[in-house]
Amino acid sequence: MASQKGLLVGAIIAIIIVGVAGFFAGQQFGGKTTTVTTTVGAGGAVTTTVTTTVTSGPGGASYTPPEQVKAAFIYVGPVGDFGWTYMHDLGRRVIDKLFGDKVVTAYSESVPEGQVQDEIENYISQGYNVIFTTSFGYMEGTLQAAKNNPNVMFFHCSGYLRYANMGTYFADLYQVYYLNGLIAGALTKTGHLGYVAAFTIPEVVRHINAFAIGAKEIGEQLGKDIKVYVIEIGAWYNPEKAKAAAETLVNQYNVDAIAYTEDSTAIIEYAEQLYQQTGKQIYVFSHYSPGYAYGPDVVVSGQIVRWEVIYTDIAAKILAGIYTPYNLENVDYWYLLNTGAVEFGADINYTTNEVMHINPKFINELKSITVTDKLTGQKMSAYDLIMKRYEEMKFAPLEQALQGQANTHIYENLTTIDIGGKEKKYWVGPVFDPFTGPLDGYKKDNPNQKVHIRAGVRLSHDDLWNIDWFVDWVQYLGGGG
Repeated sequence: MASQKGLLVGAIIAIIIVGVAGFFAGQQFGGKTTTVTTTVGAGGAVTTTVTTTVTSGPGGASYTPPEQVKAAFIYVGPVGDFGWTYMHDLGRRVIDKLFGDKVVTAYSESVPEGQVQDEIENYISQGYNVIFTTSFGYMEGTLQAAKNNPNVMFFHCSGYLRYANMGTYFADLYQVYYLNGLIAGALTKTGHLGYVAAFTIPEVVRHINAFAIGAKEIGEQLGKDIKVYVIEIGAWYNPEKAKAAAETLVNQYNVDAIAYTEDSTAIIEYAEQLYQQTGKQIYVFSHYSPGYAYGPDVVVSGQIVRWEVIYTDIAAKILAGIYTPYNLENVDYWYLLNTGAVEFGADINYTTNEVMHINPKFINELKSITVTDKLTGQKMSAYDLIMKRYEEMKFAPLEQALQGQANTHIYENLTTIDIGGKEKKYWVGPVFDPFTGPLDGYKKDNPNQKVHIRAGVRLSHDDLWNIDWFVDWVQYLGGGG
């Protein structure tokens, strides 16, 4: 039997451990205080009571995590768009079921950006304590609502403005667009690729550039003069405009591969119909959702987002008292391939979690094309290079801890650090990133202003978040052909 002295020593160690843990939790998340009370009773019995209070409120006021998260989601498009809004709503449905009665959700679809504040206030009047707004154009309205409702938590998707009770989040697809570009560069017969853009905000510009960088990396090895033609349609969801832009790219610019940022299946269906009626092959890369079912003859691959990864993390931290209405100012998710919030593929089976990275129809052709890995000089098939790049960008486990807070994004700029000892070079970020110089381009709004990224320079989070220039082989056509 342990002595009373030994028990007291153990209790003291426990106090130190719990106290230190509580201190660091308070430093990171704004004030979780842990008190440990130890009582030694008759016969040496030791009773330890641990009490945790979150004191993150103004003036040190106590805060108790909600017993139930009532989360409202506000969408810019219809939940049936099979793009951006569809995938956000899939994430909502996941957390609604995952947490049982601990999380209750509701949503509003197709809310005009100018009406977001009224929609928010409507939900708050019904007792909702967490608000997710999912369009860049909702940012200012969300911020104003956050200022007006300091006890409610807000999370805005794709923005950069934060407040004590308002965090931001994004799952970015530029790495996957680069992989799609590699495929396009290998398969294109004309060297002319198309991109239908909703708006050319920085998010879309970096995706266009990543697609173009990938296409040139393989295409120029095969003697192709790669050009990427971009039409901006001025809408996140407009099937008619998306289809018309695709037709213009195919008929006027001899494009035979198309990527896009528009939330319908219109471009896939156009290309599939064209193939069925004429045999003309247009390679399409689906956006946000697994598009293979809508175009099994034309969808080669695509980008798949899994917002549920971020929504689960946020909900769990709210229930645990880690996120409060007083400490969200630095919460800024920037989740990439390494986090599981982003996937490379044409299709996904959510029941088995199997991902079809590349449509089997096109795999043999990709395997028959020989290219050289510019990093190693090794010769391999285009298919093997694509999958190698996927693994190189996906495996960056240390970086995930840095991707959730605004004040740690700076460390994502690091590729390796020297930790000494036999390990010496230790990788922080992914082994490969498409936005690594040399790169040359021009300002979108002033083509005469040139941009040069030196060899070996890897663009940072902030560089990519604010990118306003195209690489030289992108031809921006503006609002039409």
